[in-house]
Amino acid sequence: MNDAIEIWNAGVDAVRPKRLLAEHVAVGPHALRVDAAEISLAGVQRIVVVGGGKAAATMAHALDRSVLRDLRACQPSIQVEGWLNCPAETIDRGSSLDGIHLHPARPSGVNEPTQQAVLGTERILQLVETAAPQDLVVVLLSGGGSALLCAPPPGITLRDKQSFAREMARAGADIIQLNTVRRAISRVKGGGLARACRAGRMVGLILSDVIGDDLSIIASGPTVVDPPPSAAEALAVLGQLHLLDRPQLQSVIKYLRQQVQQSVPPATARVDNFVIGNLVTAVDAAGVAAVDRGYRYVMLVPRKPEGDVHQVARRAANAITQLLQSDTVDCWISGGEPTVSIPPEIRDPEGGRNQHLALAILDELTQRGWPDQFANKWLTVVCGGTDGEDGTTQAAGAWFDATVWRRAQAEGLNPGRFLGAFQSHRFFAACGGLLETGPTGTNVCDLRVATVRSR
Repeated sequence: MNDAIEIWNAGVDAVRPKRLLAEHVAVGPHALRVDAAEISLAGVQRIVVVGGGKAAATMAHALDRSVLRDLRACQPSIQVEGWLNCPAETIDRGSSLDGIHLHPARPSGVNEPTQQAVLGTERILQLVETAAPQDLVVVLLSGGGSALLCAPPPGITLRDKQSFAREMARAGADIIQLNTVRRAISRVKGGGLARACRAGRMVGLILSDVIGDDLSIIASGPTVVDPPPSAAEALAVLGQLHLLDRPQLQSVIKYLRQQVQQSVPPATARVDNFVIGNLVTAVDAAGVAAVDRGYRYVMLVPRKPEGDVHQVARRAANAITQLLQSDTVDCWISGGEPTVSIPPEIRDPEGGRNQHLALAILDELTQRGWPDQFANKWLTVVCGGTDGEDGTTQAAGAWFDATVWRRAQAEGLNPGRFLGAFQSHRFFAACGGLLETGPTGTNVCDLRVATVRSR
């Protein structure tokens, strides 16, 4: 059994919606309870459930099990209706939800807006716009919601949105930069969903994939009206990334310049947002699993975006080298989300940030003499996205130990060459180091684990 992968799996299991909804949300005869907060159900005639994200489908099923079934038993007069935009591969065709439609808003491996996402978002907006004051709107949000909830404003097309997403990714934009612009070019993001809502109350249940849990950045903040979206900040981000002169972004830039002096109307519904799970939850659970397996660990959760993937790899390699040299600590657990900048001349990159990071760590360690100079220690390193996706590949990330590295050497695979070609997926596919989980139904950034055992 691979301890590092098992510890990684334990971290992911801790942030699965079935567990989180049961821990944080419950319903009684008179109120919906979220942690210590109570949302009165007095006079509520209908609950509207909307939202989107990579975890939206599993969140909806968990909400049904933890809350809605009990609600129907104790409050049968309250109707439930809803619509959620989900990745197609996360929808279980063999099960259904009473009154709630799970809409396949994008196919597997496509993390950008689609026509189905636009159609689904229009239905979500229609549901909240036609809600009555005595209705309660429950919004289920997770990472990936920015691509799945898509409502272009007049002057911007779906193609413009797709071009914007691709250019930002190639420029190495981090999640804060990306979603700062997204908030300003949408009718649903940046508090747009809350402003459209005519119900008396809106409650957001949020699974965070953002370092620090900034609610305005998670899924681009559809339920967050303060701070309002800023066209000026969006233009500043595009300037920082040297994208203002890109021909394919001119419709977006024109729209933003028109919006700089425009004000944003307030929301009429009372909005309460609750983060029910995040990266810290996953890292803590991984630490517990490490102790259960006899390891003594150190952990690292960044407080801000991590930056370039190669800088993250060097820091990780430093920590892992210390681990190999230590007699007291034998497990390293960290999380975050590095950025990967792809040069324009790279036409067909294959891999995601976790595979690229794993390969960059491997490259750093081999240059420092691993594994030969640490022959008495057995090292395993795992880097994976908690959503089970990494870039456009079917892998969650990658892992390696000395056996994987020897296999790569036997195949004549040079880590530096594959890094330069942005072909990390091909490298690990060839030497047996892909981490393949399938969609996990959750999303709280990336999780990494390294374990060391004496031979």
